[in-house]
Amino acid sequence: MTVTTDLATASAVTLAAMVRDKSVSPVEVTAAVLARIATQNPTLNAFAALDEEGARSAAQAAEAAVMRGDTLGLLHGVPVTIKDVQAVRGLPTRRGSRLSDPTPATADAPLVARLREAGAIILGKTTSTEQGWTAVSDSPLTGTTHNPWKHGRTAGGSSSGAAALCGAGCGPLHIGTDGAGSIRLPAHFCGAVGFKATYGRVPYVPVPNNGALSHAGPITRSVADAALMFSVIAGPHPLDHTTLPDRFPAEVEPDGAQGLRIAYSADLGHAKVDPEVAAIVAAAVRRFEALGATVEAVTPPWGPTGPELERDLWGAAMRPFLAADAAAAAQMDPGLVACTEAYRDYGFMAGHAAQTRRFAYAAAVNAWFGEAGFDLLVTPAASVAAFEVGRQRPAHWDQHAWDWLVWAEFSYPFNLSHGPAISLPCGVTEEGLPVGLQIAGPRLADALVLRAAGAFLDGAVAHAG
Repeated sequence: MTVTTDLATASAVTLAAMVRDKSVSPVEVTAAVLARIATQNPTLNAFAALDEEGARSAAQAAEAAVMRGDTLGLLHGVPVTIKDVQAVRGLPTRRGSRLSDPTPATADAPLVARLREAGAIILGKTTSTEQGWTAVSDSPLTGTTHNPWKHGRTAGGSSSGAAALCGAGCGPLHIGTDGAGSIRLPAHFCGAVGFKATYGRVPYVPVPNNGALSHAGPITRSVADAALMFSVIAGPHPLDHTTLPDRFPAEVEPDGAQGLRIAYSADLGHAKVDPEVAAIVAAAVRRFEALGATVEAVTPPWGPTGPELERDLWGAAMRPFLAADAAAAAQMDPGLVACTEAYRDYGFMAGHAAQTRRFAYAAAVNAWFGEAGFDLLVTPAASVAAFEVGRQRPAHWDQHAWDWLVWAEFSYPFNLSHGPAISLPCGVTEEGLPVGLQIAGPRLADALVLRAAGAFLDGAVAHAG
Protein backbone atom coordinates (compact mmCIF):
# COMPACT_ATOMS: atom_id res chain seq x y z
CA MET A 1 0.00 0.00 0.00
CA THR A 2 1.43 3.38 -0.97
CA VAL A 3 1.98 6.35 1.33
CA THR A 4 -0.74 8.22 -0.56
CA THR A 5 -3.29 5.51 0.23
CA ASP A 6 -2.17 5.33 3.87
CA LEU A 7 -2.69 9.06 4.38
CA ALA A 8 -5.98 9.07 2.49
CA THR A 9 -7.46 6.34 4.67
CA ALA A 10 -5.81 7.24 7.99
CA SER A 11 -7.96 8.37 10.90
CA ALA A 12 -8.38 12.01 11.84
CA VAL A 13 -6.87 11.26 15.24
CA THR A 14 -3.76 9.85 13.54
CA LEU A 15 -3.48 12.61 10.95
CA ALA A 16 -3.86 15.42 13.49
CA ALA A 17 -1.11 13.89 15.63
CA MET A 18 1.19 13.43 12.62
CA VAL A 19 0.69 17.03 11.54
CA ARG A 20 1.31 18.26 15.07
CA ASP A 21 4.61 16.36 15.41
CA LYS A 22 5.63 17.33 11.85
CA SER A 23 5.91 13.76 10.61
CA VAL A 24 3.58 14.73 7.77
CA SER A 25 2.49 18.07 6.36
CA PRO A 26 -1.08 19.29 5.71
CA VAL A 27 -0.09 19.65 2.05
CA GLU A 28 0.87 15.97 1.84
CA VAL A 29 -2.30 14.87 3.61
CA THR A 30 -4.54 16.96 1.39
CA ALA A 31 -2.75 15.80 -1.76
CA ALA A 32 -3.18 12.19 -0.70
CA VAL A 33 -6.89 12.53 -0.05
CA LEU A 34 -7.44 14.43 -3.31
CA ALA A 35 -5.56 11.71 -5.18
CA ARG A 36 -7.79 9.07 -3.60
CA ILE A 37 -10.87 11.10 -4.52
CA ALA A 38 -9.63 11.32 -8.12
CA THR A 39 -9.63 7.53 -8.35
CA GLN A 40 -12.86 6.87 -6.46
CA ASN A 41 -15.25 9.73 -7.21
CA PRO A 42 -15.74 9.05 -10.93
CA THR A 43 -17.70 5.93 -9.95
CA LEU A 44 -19.12 7.26 -6.66
CA ASN A 45 -20.36 10.67 -7.89
CA ALA A 46 -20.22 11.95 -4.30
CA PHE A 47 -19.46 15.68 -4.73
CA ALA A 48 -21.85 18.50 -5.43
CA ALA A 49 -18.82 20.81 -5.53
CA LEU A 50 -15.20 19.69 -5.12
CA ASP A 51 -13.01 22.70 -4.25
CA GLU A 52 -9.60 21.28 -5.03
CA GLU A 53 -7.95 24.68 -5.48
CA GLY A 54 -9.35 26.00 -2.21
CA ALA A 55 -8.30 22.86 -0.35
CA ARG A 56 -4.73 23.02 -1.61
CA SER A 57 -4.50 26.71 -0.73
CA ALA A 58 -5.82 26.07 2.78
CA ALA A 59 -3.35 23.20 3.20
CA GLN A 60 -0.46 25.46 2.27
CA ALA A 61 -1.60 28.02 4.84
CA ALA A 62 -1.94 25.24 7.42
CA GLU A 63 1.59 24.05 6.70
CA ALA A 64 2.93 27.58 7.10
CA ALA A 65 1.22 27.78 10.51
CA VAL A 66 2.94 24.56 11.59
CA MET A 67 6.34 25.83 10.50
CA ARG A 68 5.83 29.15 12.33
CA GLY A 69 5.05 27.29 15.53
CA ASP A 70 1.51 28.67 15.78
CA THR A 71 -0.97 27.19 18.23
CA LEU A 72 -2.73 24.43 16.31
CA GLY A 73 -6.38 23.41 16.50
CA LEU A 74 -7.60 19.89 17.12
CA LEU A 75 -8.10 19.23 13.40
CA HIS A 76 -5.16 21.15 12.01
CA GLY A 77 -4.41 19.92 8.51
CA VAL A 78 -7.16 17.28 8.50
CA PRO A 79 -9.44 17.21 5.40
CA VAL A 80 -13.22 17.34 5.84
CA THR A 81 -16.27 17.47 3.58
CA ILE A 82 -19.57 19.29 4.13
CA LYS A 83 -22.98 18.06 3.05
CA ASP A 84 -24.53 20.47 0.56
CA VAL A 85 -27.19 21.74 2.95
CA GLN A 86 -24.74 23.72 5.09
CA ALA A 87 -23.17 26.93 3.80
CA VAL A 88 -19.49 27.04 2.82
CA ARG A 89 -18.28 30.49 1.81
CA GLY A 90 -17.46 30.73 -1.87
CA LEU A 91 -19.57 27.69 -2.80
CA PRO A 92 -23.30 27.51 -3.57
CA THR A 93 -25.73 25.68 -1.30
CA ARG A 94 -27.94 23.75 -3.70
CA ARG A 95 -29.60 21.17 -1.38
CA GLY A 96 -29.79 18.68 -4.22
CA SER A 97 -32.36 20.80 -6.07
CA ARG A 98 -32.42 22.25 -9.56
CA LEU A 99 -34.72 24.95 -8.20
CA SER A 100 -32.12 26.23 -5.71
CA ASP A 101 -30.08 29.44 -5.88
CA PRO A 102 -26.62 28.85 -7.42
CA THR A 103 -25.16 32.01 -5.87
CA PRO A 104 -22.08 31.20 -3.75
CA ALA A 105 -22.45 31.64 0.00
CA THR A 106 -20.76 34.69 1.49
CA ALA A 107 -20.19 33.12 4.92
CA ASP A 108 -19.70 29.72 6.49
CA ALA A 109 -22.38 28.00 8.53
CA PRO A 110 -21.36 27.94 12.21
CA LEU A 111 -20.26 24.32 12.20
CA VAL A 112 -18.12 24.95 9.09
CA ALA A 113 -16.58 27.99 10.74
CA ARG A 114 -15.73 25.87 13.78
CA LEU A 115 -14.06 23.26 11.60
CA ARG A 116 -11.96 25.94 9.91
CA GLU A 117 -11.04 27.46 13.28
CA ALA A 118 -9.85 24.02 14.39
CA GLY A 119 -7.55 23.89 11.34
CA ALA A 120 -9.59 21.53 9.15
CA ILE A 121 -9.18 21.65 5.37
CA ILE A 122 -12.54 21.97 3.58
CA LEU A 123 -12.55 19.78 0.47
CA GLY A 124 -15.98 20.77 -0.83
CA LYS A 125 -19.69 19.99 -0.70
CA THR A 126 -21.06 16.45 -0.85
CA THR A 127 -24.23 15.30 -2.57
CA SER A 128 -27.65 15.37 -0.93
CA THR A 129 -31.04 14.15 -1.99
CA GLU A 130 -33.40 16.97 -2.96
CA GLN A 131 -34.11 19.02 0.18
CA GLY A 132 -32.96 15.98 2.17
CA TRP A 133 -36.35 14.37 1.61
CA THR A 134 -35.34 10.72 1.10
CA ALA A 135 -32.84 8.18 2.40
CA VAL A 136 -31.82 6.84 -1.00
CA SER A 137 -29.01 8.42 -3.03
CA ASP A 138 -30.68 9.89 -6.11
CA SER A 139 -30.80 13.64 -6.77
CA PRO A 140 -32.24 15.51 -9.76
CA LEU A 141 -29.38 18.02 -9.49
CA THR A 142 -26.34 15.75 -9.15
CA GLY A 143 -27.65 12.38 -10.32
CA THR A 144 -27.03 9.10 -8.52
CA THR A 145 -24.41 8.64 -5.82
CA HIS A 146 -23.26 5.03 -5.75
CA ASN A 147 -22.38 2.75 -2.87
CA PRO A 148 -18.61 2.23 -2.47
CA TRP A 149 -19.10 -1.46 -1.73
CA LYS A 150 -21.10 -2.22 -4.88
CA HIS A 151 -21.71 0.08 -7.83
CA GLY A 152 -25.36 0.37 -8.74
CA ARG A 153 -26.52 0.10 -5.12
CA THR A 154 -27.75 3.01 -3.07
CA ALA A 155 -25.35 4.86 -0.80
CA GLY A 156 -28.30 5.94 1.30
CA GLY A 157 -29.35 9.46 2.04
CA SER A 158 -29.86 12.13 2.46
CA SER A 159 -26.16 12.48 3.38
CA SER A 160 -25.32 10.42 0.32
CA GLY A 161 -21.95 11.78 -0.76
CA ALA A 162 -20.60 12.04 2.78
CA ALA A 163 -21.20 8.36 3.51
CA ALA A 164 -20.01 7.19 0.08
CA LEU A 165 -16.70 9.05 0.42
CA CYS A 166 -16.27 7.83 3.97
CA GLY A 167 -16.90 4.22 3.04
CA ALA A 168 -14.48 4.54 0.12
CA GLY A 169 -11.68 5.84 2.33
CA CYS A 170 -11.65 9.34 0.84
CA GLY A 171 -10.68 11.25 3.97
CA PRO A 172 -11.65 10.67 7.59
CA LEU A 173 -14.26 13.32 8.42
CA HIS A 174 -17.57 14.15 6.76
CA ILE A 175 -20.48 16.32 7.92
CA GLY A 176 -23.98 14.93 7.43
CA THR A 177 -27.42 16.00 8.56
CA ASP A 178 -30.25 13.88 9.90
CA GLY A 179 -34.00 14.59 9.97
CA ALA A 180 -35.24 10.99 10.04
CA GLY A 181 -32.01 8.98 9.84
CA SER A 182 -30.00 10.78 7.16
CA ILE A 183 -26.68 10.41 9.00
CA ARG A 184 -27.22 6.90 10.34
CA LEU A 185 -28.89 5.30 7.30
CA PRO A 186 -26.19 6.10 4.72
CA ALA A 187 -23.56 5.14 7.28
CA HIS A 188 -25.31 1.78 7.58
CA PHE A 189 -25.37 1.30 3.81
CA CYS A 190 -21.73 2.35 3.32
CA GLY A 191 -20.05 0.66 6.29
CA ALA A 192 -19.32 3.88 8.17
CA VAL A 193 -19.95 5.34 11.62
CA GLY A 194 -22.78 7.88 11.71
CA PHE A 195 -23.48 9.85 14.91
CA LYS A 196 -26.60 11.95 15.52
CA ALA A 197 -26.17 13.71 18.84
CA THR A 198 -28.87 15.07 21.12
CA TYR A 199 -30.85 17.78 19.37
CA GLY A 200 -29.24 21.13 20.09
CA ARG A 201 -25.73 19.85 20.63
CA VAL A 202 -24.57 21.03 17.19
CA PRO A 203 -25.74 24.37 15.72
CA TYR A 204 -27.83 24.07 12.57
CA VAL A 205 -28.11 27.42 10.79
CA PRO A 206 -30.49 28.55 9.51
CA VAL A 207 -32.68 26.65 11.96
CA PRO A 208 -35.09 24.59 9.81
CA ASN A 209 -38.81 25.18 10.28
CA ASN A 210 -39.62 21.47 10.16
CA GLY A 211 -40.73 20.61 13.66
CA ALA A 212 -37.26 20.41 15.24
CA LEU A 213 -36.29 17.24 13.41
CA SER A 214 -32.95 18.12 11.80
CA HIS A 215 -29.56 17.44 13.37
CA ALA A 216 -26.02 17.84 12.01
CA GLY A 217 -23.14 15.53 12.87
CA PRO A 218 -20.20 13.34 11.89
CA ILE A 219 -19.91 10.48 9.42
CA THR A 220 -16.52 8.90 10.03
CA ARG A 221 -14.56 5.65 9.93
CA SER A 222 -14.16 5.26 13.69
CA VAL A 223 -15.91 6.26 16.90
CA ALA A 224 -12.79 8.12 18.04
CA ASP A 225 -12.95 10.30 14.94
CA ALA A 226 -16.67 10.92 15.45
CA ALA A 227 -15.99 12.05 19.02
CA LEU A 228 -13.15 14.30 17.89
CA MET A 229 -15.25 15.97 15.19
CA PHE A 230 -18.20 16.27 17.57
CA SER A 231 -16.02 18.03 20.15
CA VAL A 232 -15.14 20.67 17.56
CA ILE A 233 -18.61 21.39 16.16
CA ALA A 234 -20.72 21.07 19.34
CA GLY A 235 -21.67 23.91 21.65
CA PRO A 236 -23.97 26.93 21.81
CA HIS A 237 -24.27 29.47 19.02
CA PRO A 238 -26.29 32.70 18.96
CA LEU A 239 -27.77 31.99 15.52
CA ASP A 240 -29.36 28.75 16.72
CA HIS A 241 -31.63 29.36 19.68
CA THR A 242 -32.00 25.60 20.25
CA THR A 243 -28.31 24.96 20.99
CA LEU A 244 -27.29 23.59 24.36
CA PRO A 245 -24.42 24.97 26.46
CA ASP A 246 -22.31 21.83 26.90
CA ARG A 247 -18.97 21.23 25.24
CA PHE A 248 -17.52 17.73 24.88
CA PRO A 249 -14.06 16.20 25.30
CA ALA A 250 -12.27 15.11 22.17
CA GLU A 251 -11.83 11.54 23.39
CA VAL A 252 -14.30 8.75 24.08
CA GLU A 253 -14.73 7.82 27.75
CA PRO A 254 -12.58 4.73 28.40
CA ASP A 255 -14.92 2.75 30.65
CA GLY A 256 -16.30 0.61 27.84
CA ALA A 257 -19.53 -1.35 28.16
CA GLN A 258 -18.75 -2.97 31.51
CA GLY A 259 -21.76 -2.82 33.81
CA LEU A 260 -24.15 -1.26 31.30
CA ARG A 261 -27.73 -2.49 31.12
CA ILE A 262 -28.62 -2.62 27.43
CA ALA A 263 -32.02 -3.27 25.87
CA TYR A 264 -32.13 -4.97 22.49
CA SER A 265 -35.12 -4.77 20.19
CA ALA A 266 -35.10 -6.61 16.88
CA ASP A 267 -38.12 -4.75 15.48
CA LEU A 268 -39.49 -2.20 18.02
CA GLY A 269 -42.69 -4.22 17.84
CA HIS A 270 -43.62 -3.08 14.34
CA ALA A 271 -40.69 -2.94 11.90
CA LYS A 272 -40.29 -5.41 9.06
CA VAL A 273 -36.63 -6.50 8.82
CA ASP A 274 -34.95 -8.61 6.15
CA PRO A 275 -33.94 -11.93 7.79
CA GLU A 276 -30.26 -11.69 6.86
CA VAL A 277 -29.96 -8.18 8.33
CA ALA A 278 -31.79 -9.29 11.47
CA ALA A 279 -29.48 -12.28 11.93
CA ILE A 280 -26.30 -10.23 11.51
CA VAL A 281 -27.43 -7.66 14.08
CA ALA A 282 -28.64 -10.31 16.54
CA ALA A 283 -25.24 -12.01 16.40
CA ALA A 284 -23.41 -8.70 16.83
CA VAL A 285 -25.44 -7.74 19.89
CA ARG A 286 -23.84 -10.64 21.78
CA ARG A 287 -20.57 -8.73 21.69
CA PHE A 288 -21.93 -6.42 24.38
CA GLU A 289 -22.30 -9.36 26.76
CA ALA A 290 -18.70 -10.33 26.10
CA LEU A 291 -17.75 -6.75 27.00
CA GLY A 292 -19.43 -7.02 30.38
CA ALA A 293 -22.84 -5.52 29.68
CA THR A 294 -26.19 -7.07 30.52
CA VAL A 295 -28.39 -7.39 27.42
CA GLU A 296 -32.14 -8.00 27.54
CA ALA A 297 -34.47 -8.47 24.56
CA VAL A 298 -37.40 -6.04 24.77
CA THR A 299 -40.30 -4.52 22.87
CA PRO A 300 -40.56 -0.89 23.95
CA PRO A 301 -44.14 0.15 24.71
CA TRP A 302 -43.81 3.36 22.69
CA GLY A 303 -42.84 1.65 19.43
CA PRO A 304 -46.20 1.01 17.73
CA THR A 305 -47.29 4.66 17.94
CA GLY A 306 -44.35 5.90 15.89
CA PRO A 307 -44.94 4.98 12.22
CA GLU A 308 -48.17 6.89 11.59
CA LEU A 309 -46.91 9.86 13.60
CA GLU A 310 -43.65 10.06 11.68
CA ARG A 311 -45.35 9.90 8.30
CA ASP A 312 -47.61 12.80 9.22
CA LEU A 313 -44.74 14.87 10.59
CA TRP A 314 -42.49 14.05 7.63
CA GLY A 315 -45.22 14.81 5.11
CA ALA A 316 -45.93 18.11 6.86
CA ALA A 317 -42.21 18.96 6.89
CA MET A 318 -42.03 18.38 3.12
CA ARG A 319 -45.12 20.46 2.30
CA PRO A 320 -43.14 23.71 1.83
CA PHE A 321 -41.48 22.08 -1.18
CA LEU A 322 -44.80 21.58 -2.99
CA ALA A 323 -44.20 22.46 -6.64
CA ALA A 324 -45.53 25.87 -7.66
CA ASP A 325 -46.61 24.55 -11.07
CA ALA A 326 -46.09 21.73 -13.54
CA ALA A 327 -42.87 23.24 -14.85
CA ALA A 328 -41.37 23.26 -11.35
CA ALA A 329 -42.57 19.72 -10.68
CA ALA A 330 -40.79 18.54 -13.82
CA GLN A 331 -37.51 19.76 -12.34
CA MET A 332 -38.00 17.91 -9.06
CA ASP A 333 -37.47 14.39 -7.75
CA PRO A 334 -40.69 12.52 -8.62
CA GLY A 335 -40.76 10.97 -5.15
CA LEU A 336 -40.67 14.38 -3.50
CA VAL A 337 -43.45 15.52 -5.79
CA ALA A 338 -45.53 12.48 -4.81
CA CYS A 339 -44.86 13.04 -1.10
CA THR A 340 -45.82 16.71 -1.19
CA GLU A 341 -48.93 15.97 -3.26
CA ALA A 342 -50.00 13.33 -0.73
CA TYR A 343 -49.93 16.02 1.95
CA ARG A 344 -51.21 18.91 -0.18
CA ASP A 345 -54.41 19.17 1.87
CA TYR A 346 -52.82 18.40 5.24
CA GLY A 347 -54.16 21.26 7.33
CA PHE A 348 -52.90 23.29 10.25
CA MET A 349 -55.08 21.57 12.85
CA ALA A 350 -53.91 18.12 11.72
CA GLY A 351 -50.31 19.25 11.95
CA HIS A 352 -50.92 20.83 15.35
CA ALA A 353 -52.45 17.58 16.62
CA ALA A 354 -49.50 15.59 15.27
CA GLN A 355 -47.08 17.81 17.17
CA THR A 356 -49.05 17.24 20.36
CA ARG A 357 -48.78 13.49 19.81
CA ARG A 358 -45.08 13.91 19.05
CA PHE A 359 -44.43 15.61 22.40
CA ALA A 360 -46.13 12.72 24.21
CA TYR A 361 -44.13 10.22 22.12
CA ALA A 362 -40.83 11.97 22.91
CA ALA A 363 -41.64 11.96 26.62
CA ALA A 364 -42.48 8.27 26.48
CA VAL A 365 -39.22 7.38 24.69
CA ASN A 366 -36.98 9.37 27.03
CA ALA A 367 -38.77 8.33 30.23
CA TRP A 368 -38.76 4.66 29.26
CA PHE A 369 -34.99 4.30 29.65
CA GLY A 370 -35.10 5.28 33.30
CA GLU A 371 -38.40 3.63 34.12
CA ALA A 372 -37.34 0.32 32.56
CA GLY A 373 -33.85 0.59 34.03
CA PHE A 374 -31.91 0.57 30.76
CA ASP A 375 -28.88 2.70 29.91
CA LEU A 376 -29.11 2.21 26.14
CA LEU A 377 -31.17 0.58 23.40
CA VAL A 378 -29.62 -1.43 20.56
CA THR A 379 -31.48 -2.09 17.29
CA PRO A 380 -30.69 -2.68 13.63
CA ALA A 381 -29.74 0.61 11.99
CA ALA A 382 -32.09 -0.18 9.09
CA SER A 383 -34.20 -3.07 7.86
CA VAL A 384 -32.38 -3.71 4.59
CA ALA A 385 -28.90 -3.71 3.09
CA ALA A 386 -28.07 -1.50 0.12
CA PHE A 387 -30.51 -2.11 -2.75
CA GLU A 388 -30.58 -0.96 -6.35
CA VAL A 389 -30.40 2.76 -7.11
CA GLY A 390 -33.47 4.42 -8.55
CA ARG A 391 -35.85 2.87 -6.00
CA GLN A 392 -37.43 4.07 -2.76
CA ARG A 393 -37.74 0.47 -1.55
CA PRO A 394 -35.96 -2.79 -2.41
CA ALA A 395 -37.44 -4.77 -5.28
CA HIS A 396 -38.55 -7.58 -2.95
CA TRP A 397 -40.61 -5.15 -0.81
CA ASP A 398 -44.03 -3.74 -1.68
CA GLN A 399 -43.48 -0.67 -3.82
CA HIS A 400 -44.58 2.90 -3.08
CA ALA A 401 -44.12 6.23 -4.86
CA TRP A 402 -42.45 7.94 -1.92
CA ASP A 403 -42.66 6.09 1.41
CA TRP A 404 -39.09 4.98 2.14
CA LEU A 405 -39.71 5.32 5.89
CA VAL A 406 -41.01 1.74 6.02
CA TRP A 407 -37.45 0.33 6.05
CA ALA A 408 -36.10 3.09 8.31
CA GLU A 409 -38.34 2.70 11.35
CA PHE A 410 -35.42 2.42 13.79
CA SER A 411 -34.07 5.88 13.00
CA TYR A 412 -36.78 8.48 13.38
CA PRO A 413 -37.80 7.68 17.00
CA PHE A 414 -34.63 9.46 18.09
CA ASN A 415 -35.26 12.46 15.86
CA LEU A 416 -38.70 12.73 17.42
CA SER A 417 -37.35 12.29 20.97
CA HIS A 418 -34.14 14.31 20.39
CA GLY A 419 -31.99 11.54 21.86
CA PRO A 420 -28.50 10.56 20.64
CA ALA A 421 -28.07 7.59 18.30
CA ILE A 422 -25.17 6.11 16.38
CA SER A 423 -24.90 3.58 13.54
CA LEU A 424 -21.91 1.23 13.61
CA PRO A 425 -20.84 -1.37 11.06
CA CYS A 426 -21.44 -4.81 12.56
CA GLY A 427 -21.14 -7.27 9.67
CA VAL A 428 -21.71 -7.89 5.98
CA THR A 429 -24.28 -9.83 4.01
CA GLU A 430 -23.46 -12.84 1.84
CA GLU A 431 -23.39 -10.40 -1.06
CA GLY A 432 -20.69 -8.42 0.73
CA LEU A 433 -22.81 -5.40 1.71
CA PRO A 434 -22.43 -3.67 5.09
CA VAL A 435 -24.98 -3.88 7.88
CA GLY A 436 -25.23 -1.35 10.68
CA LEU A 437 -26.20 -1.67 14.33
CA GLN A 438 -27.74 1.32 16.11
CA ILE A 439 -27.05 2.33 19.71
CA ALA A 440 -29.51 4.89 21.05
CA GLY A 441 -30.01 6.59 24.37
CA PRO A 442 -32.22 9.10 26.16
CA ARG A 443 -31.78 12.82 25.61
CA LEU A 444 -28.36 14.11 26.78
CA ALA A 445 -26.78 10.62 26.97
CA ASP A 446 -24.31 11.44 24.17
CA ALA A 447 -21.16 10.52 26.09
CA LEU A 448 -22.63 7.15 27.09
CA VAL A 449 -23.65 6.33 23.50
CA LEU A 450 -20.15 7.15 22.27
CA ARG A 451 -18.58 5.17 25.10
CA ALA A 452 -20.58 2.02 24.27
CA ALA A 453 -19.98 2.50 20.55
CA GLY A 454 -16.24 2.78 21.07
CA ALA A 455 -16.25 -0.38 23.14
CA PHE A 456 -18.27 -2.23 20.51
CA LEU A 457 -15.95 -1.39 17.63
CA ASP A 458 -12.84 -1.64 19.83
CA GLY A 459 -10.96 0.72 17.57
CA ALA A 460 -11.92 -1.05 14.37
CA VAL A 461 -12.03 1.06 11.22
CA ALA A 462 -14.83 0.61 8.71
CA HIS A 463 -13.69 0.17 5.12
CA ALA A 464 -15.10 -0.85 1.79
CA GLY A 465 -14.25 -4.36 0.70
